[in-house]
Amino acid sequence: MTIATTNPFATPPQPASAEISGYPRKHIPTFTWDAHACLPLDPVIPIDLLDTYRAGNIDYVCINVGMDMNSVAHILRVIAAFRAKIAAHPDKYMQIETFDDLARAKQAGLLGVGFDLEGSVMLQDMPEMVPVFARLGVKQIHFAYNRNNSVAGGCHDDDIPLTALGHDMVKAVNNAGMIMDCSHTGRQSSLDIMRVSTKPVVFSHANPKVLGGHERCIDDEQIKACAATGGVIGVCGFQRFMKSANAPDVPDMVRHIDYLVKLVGVDHVGIGLDTMPSVKGADDFPDGVDRAFYWPKERGYGPNAGGAAVFDPRKLPALADTLINEGYLPDMVDKIMGENFVRVAKDSW
Repeated sequence: MTIATTNPFATPPQPASAEISGYPRKHIPTFTWDAHACLPLDPVIPIDLLDTYRAGNIDYVCINVGMDMNSVAHILRVIAAFRAKIAAHPDKYMQIETFDDLARAKQAGLLGVGFDLEGSVMLQDMPEMVPVFARLGVKQIHFAYNRNNSVAGGCHDDDIPLTALGHDMVKAVNNAGMIMDCSHTGRQSSLDIMRVSTKPVVFSHANPKVLGGHERCIDDEQIKACAATGGVIGVCGFQRFMKSANAPDVPDMVRHIDYLVKLVGVDHVGIGLDTMPSVKGADDFPDGVDRAFYWPKERGYGPNAGGAAVFDPRKLPALADTLINEGYLPDMVDKIMGENFVRVAKDSW
């Protein structure tokens, strides 16, 4: 596929020796999209943690602003603080409100930033809450963070179907202009969501279970169902879900990308690293919440479980070049590195 020069996401032509991230590039993707990342859910955290994504030549990153264990008040404080800090640095970041903002941010050389929610407890059993969060910059949501709730099942709990309320929530997400996500969601609920949704459904950060082996990974039926909606599976760079012996590196990412491309085709594969920078003193869990409930020790979590390293987003340029070396065509690399998620955003937002 040749990208026309009028494409707002197209990267200006670069000579073969163009250097980004300090080394000669073989291919610069038209758009690089990281479908899920985390900052500490604390209003005082420095927003320049996002500079890691700028260093990886990422054009858009979706950052978490709340999970099922976080109160509505906590989430609103985080959203307010993040929005203010992004707005305070117009030379580096841009809050993404509409689809057209993606092109505006890229053309200005800014990192586009959107928000996501992990769970639905913060929706207070009210589909009417979905458009409220959408207006605050939440561009993506999944309904359960590892455990079951009134809307859907979580991946570390009894495998329940999507509830009647969950059906209404899917419609609300579709109507509000959010991307419907199924990461962290239980198997049956995810399949139900993909049957109900009228828009593409994604797994923003999830890996094939046949390779990752972990309960948080997704099986081939889920992967195929996602692709059937026109959706995208974002390869997660979290060591525990990659089954890598050491901190995940480019070959680990390529292994998972290859599997997905062979199973459902290049149009349904993307990147969702799930990076989590550590900040001393910051903790996403409110006082009194049992973290072992959401991260159960018997499922391979806990302080002594290991496997918590994450792929460095600054290595995404090297990933793109390695895919070229592995025989992927430039237009295929463009799709994987971001264009597939751009397509979903256009259909959803």
